[in-house]
Amino acid sequence: MDIRQLRYFVTVADTGHLTRAAALLGMQQPPLSQQIKSLERQLGMTLFVRHPKGVSLTPVGHEVLCEARRALEAFDAMAQRVAKITAGMRGVLHLGVTTSAAVHALTSSVIRTLRLEHPAIEMALSEANAAGVTEAVAASKLHCGIIRAVVSRPPGLVFETLAREPTVVALPVDHPLASRRPTGRHAIRLQDLHEQNMILVRRPGAPGLYADLLDRCAQADVRPRVVDEVERMTTSLSLVAGGVGLSVVPASMQRAPAATVAYRPLASSAGLEAPLTLVYREDDTTGVTATFVRLAHRLAQAA
Repeated sequence: MDIRQLRYFVTVADTGHLTRAAALLGMQQPPLSQQIKSLERQLGMTLFVRHPKGVSLTPVGHEVLCEARRALEAFDAMAQRVAKITAGMRGVLHLGVTTSAAVHALTSSVIRTLRLEHPAIEMALSEANAAGVTEAVAASKLHCGIIRAVVSRPPGLVFETLAREPTVVALPVDHPLASRRPTGRHAIRLQDLHEQNMILVRRPGAPGLYADLLDRCAQADVRPRVVDEVERMTTSLSLVAGGVGLSVVPASMQRAPAATVAYRPLASSAGLEAPLTLVYREDDTTGVTATFVRLAHRLAQAA
């Protein structure tokens, strides 16, 4: 007995006619009749009564029909689950990242592990600010995004914090604050930023971290001078290197090479952390998206 025979049997039972059932199944009537007889021999019972106008189920045939329907439903459900699993093992994953999220160790670890564990998944990587990545995911142009702070919450999106890290102050190497030792008790306080020239990422692109920084400065009656707003954190570090001013960035940004930039910890009393956030659509829970989300969760928990 096999699944094909059960499908043949159910189709004949539903139509009550071997020739019509054969037409629906895309086969000739004699082979179908042989398959039904083979099934009856295997079960050791007669399933149909043959008559000039077609066939009708025997009493035991009715019982077998109920079992056959259940078996086919279970098989089809299993086939659908396997198809979803298979779909998540191959295809193209469109991933968007922000510049600062890209330099975080977890981001590179997820990307590297995806390539190692799922070589049949091709990755199409794009870079934008947090607002751009979020909008692209919402518009189904990207499967997933990795950003820092959430800048907007379009309906239908899921935002999950994968990690949090401290922030540091980026300074020109010849700035007086750069002479401090890079240890906790010498950390830079919010008060040290009073009337300092500051370079921030444009608030429409990434309001989270910098809005929090300015809010905390306001609460502490600290008034930094925002001398420039840029699109990306890497640009702000270039301006810091050029002596334009200071900036506050996630600690992982220290990995970016900048020989003319000094990094000093921001005091924990500032209460300013930088998150790493995964974003995807809540209705996109299969295929390559599901594979990437599961992998990101696993590596985040292990970190």
